[in-house]
Amino acid sequence: MFLGGVGIFLFSVKYMGDGLQKTAGDGLRNLLDRYTTNPFMGLMVGIIVTILLQSSSATTVLTVGLVNAGFMRLRQSVAVIMGANIGTTTTAFIIGLNLKEYSLPIMAIGAFLIFFFKIKKVNNIGQIIFGFGGLFYGLALMGSSLRPLSSWEPFVDFTIRMGEHPVLGVIVGVILAVSLQSSSAAIGLVQQLYEQGAIGLQAALPVLIGDNIGTTITAILVSIGATVAARRAALTHVMFNVLGAILIMIIFPFFVNFIEFLAGQFNLNPSMQIAAAHGVYNTANVLIQFPFIAVLVLIVTKLVPGEELELDYKPKHLDPIFIGSSPGIALGQAKQEVLHMASYSQHALKHAIRYMETGEKKDADKALKYEDAINNLDKEITEYLIKVSSRSLSASDSNTHSVLLNVVRDIERIGDHMENIVELKDYQKANKVTLSDVAIQDLNEMFELTHSTLQSAMDSLEHDDLDKAHEVLKHEELIDKMERKLRKQHIVRMNEGACTGAAGIIFVDIISNLERIGDHSVNIAETVIGEE
Repeated sequence: MFLGGVGIFLFSVKYMGDGLQKTAGDGLRNLLDRYTTNPFMGLMVGIIVTILLQSSSATTVLTVGLVNAGFMRLRQSVAVIMGANIGTTTTAFIIGLNLKEYSLPIMAIGAFLIFFFKIKKVNNIGQIIFGFGGLFYGLALMGSSLRPLSSWEPFVDFTIRMGEHPVLGVIVGVILAVSLQSSSAAIGLVQQLYEQGAIGLQAALPVLIGDNIGTTITAILVSIGATVAARRAALTHVMFNVLGAILIMIIFPFFVNFIEFLAGQFNLNPSMQIAAAHGVYNTANVLIQFPFIAVLVLIVTKLVPGEELELDYKPKHLDPIFIGSSPGIALGQAKQEVLHMASYSQHALKHAIRYMETGEKKDADKALKYEDAINNLDKEITEYLIKVSSRSLSASDSNTHSVLLNVVRDIERIGDHMENIVELKDYQKANKVTLSDVAIQDLNEMFELTHSTLQSAMDSLEHDDLDKAHEVLKHEELIDKMERKLRKQHIVRMNEGACTGAAGIIFVDIISNLERIGDHSVNIAETVIGEE
């Protein structure tokens, strides 16, 4: 009965969280991405997202993922993680409502909305209601199964020891949260034990504190093999909760007295007393540590050494105020952002080339991070230019507008071809395909020519340099000739048995992608020539 109750509780919390997320739409990632520019906003967003997801672990995993992808800075992530710790207390307060007697009717209403309506929004609301009822039904099963523990002598003795030695309770809490992979479930269990009289407040509160430490294991697991910044974000989560636990344990007797005072003042039921303790502890922990976010960041930066690739995924120059006041200046701003995007395409190709040479994952990761940044800037710049086009433009501005749209498309396609090269190297490594020394030498030669062509195209765009633009056209002819020549030479090598068929496919696909990068470089150069 206990295991079944835990299973229903875990399922219901997740099911309710999924329903809340669907009802809120797909904007949770955008919420984290857009509204975490300062620590206070990050804190508020962390609270809101955790309430919607009904899981601090889910918020932390999402945050670590955004840090790993480069969409969020470490300093921003710390505030979001702090907010998640406050947001997760809502589950404990929901449990404190003690609606076990109404759990089955609530589930029935949810099921009715899920199965008897074809409207997606109604189904999502039904999912939330069903999960809400299931949460209390699971608690009821857990509570019934735990009742005998209150009179089982070995368990009573153990809880007395936990009351006498609070650190033991903290350890039990850590183990519970890690075992259940949910601090909400672990805290729900503590609430049921306390409600059944199987455990006293003096023993329950240390377990509650340990639960908060144990929940950090999810972020640690997610950060394994991730970027330096993501590992630092996960470690910050651990440090924040461990420091909070140390601080509260120093004044533990006062904490117990304060919760007893609140229980008496507001006539709180046992479950609500634990919920109040959870809320007070996490809120106080945030209030104490929030002013020291910069210090936490500094400490984890020292503890997790390594070079962090700093990318501006968000546009730096696209000020919407110029769209209405001066479309000409807006186009100038857009051009600066296009150049920003163009510089990323050069870095991306450079790291893709290095990955082909070294086979080291860090080079692939850097190349793909630049590609993500390119895709994000492509979307932002295109949306900005579409808004500019709604204004009355002069013939000259209209031409510049078309040029910028075309260039953005070409740069985005260059990023795609670079990503293809990384994937081809991944395929080569996974299938243990070996390229001959001659093939590698040929690739390096074409890499060098393609990179210099792209560089010239970007220079011509930045400085409106006609000489550079014409240089690109000459280089492109060389790239085309080289691509045809290398393709023929490789076919000869394959016929002679010097290269395998798999190696031939990889080689031909790489030079084909390089040739396409050359074509897009020409497109950029031609827009410069046409603009003049």
